[in-house]
Amino acid sequence: MELDLGSEKPIFQQIAEGIEDAILSGAFPEEGQIPSITEFSVQYKINPATALKGINLLVDQGLVYKKRGVGMFVAQGAAQRLREKRKQGFYQHYVTGLVAEAKRLHIGKRELLGLVEQGFAQEEEL
Repeated sequence: MELDLGSEKPIFQQIAEGIEDAILSGAFPEEGQIPSITEFSVQYKINPATALKGINLLVDQGLVYKKRGVGMFVAQGAAQRLREKRKQGFYQHYVTGLVAEAKRLHIGKRELLGLVEQGFAQEEEL
């Protein structure tokens, strides 16, 4: 996980999204421990309060939980909840805009699906 200090996105959100990515990739498995606040703050040279704020976003969403005196752990079912959340975000941020632009360009449903299939085929060739 890398932080973009020049990004408009706050560092605590970048921390939260980085942990989400690690959960989705399996790097942080369900019921597995994640790095401590101190480890995050030292690794990324950030204030511990900033790291805590990012992790607390995930705690509030039920994706991570605290075991007092032991550490932070990935909750059971976190990966599935994250996939659903991200699918909804994908739809809202990409699909609705894609369909709107296709309509402006008079690209029909079949043609659009063909373009998407073409995109998948090109990715598979790489």
